[in-house]
Amino acid sequence: MIARRLIEDREGATIVEFAIVVPLFLMLLLGIMDVGQMVYGKSVLTGAVHRAARSASLETRNTSEADASVLDAIKPVLPGVTIKTSRTSYYDFADVGRAEKWNDKNANAVCDAGETYTDENRNGQWDQDVGQKDSSGSANDVIVYKVTATFKPVFRVPLLPKLWGDRTLTATAVTKNQPFGNQTSYGAAAGSCP
Repeated sequence: MIARRLIEDREGATIVEFAIVVPLFLMLLLGIMDVGQMVYGKSVLTGAVHRAARSASLETRNTSEADASVLDAIKPVLPGVTIKTSRTSYYDFADVGRAEKWNDKNANAVCDAGETYTDENRNGQWDQDVGQKDSSGSANDVIVYKVTATFKPVFRVPLLPKLWGDRTLTATAVTKNQPFGNQTSYGAAAGSCP
């Protein structure tokens, strides 16, 4: 008799359903806001990187100010953000991402011992990328400007630290410096792979 009354009693069923649904709903809501923050942050970061790359391509460039402007633009969107910037200069657009030329005797796409190469960036070694690292280049050079932003999401669930850990966003801009002078040619030297 008592068991039957307990089974048929429906009072409090809403509270149980609420206790099941609310955590899932809150996780969904936090997830949507987290994705929204990342999408908006990526948009702001991309715009700031393009503006900074453009200002750094002028004759009167100041790369420190350009980097600071990117940080200032994304701080309101991604609180506690840290950025890492890199600039690589190339003689022209055809050089971007290109390896230094070498005599690949065994056709394995690796500069092996004894194979000769042309040291186009004059750094004394064969490089997979011919660009000058950490360089804002000279007049008419092509610059690949990359910014990586790392931040802790505002909307996160403390019980799931791995799911809501640090986030990383990256934006890249490719610009050509103004022709404010003669373009510097690095020349080339011969070398042999170790």
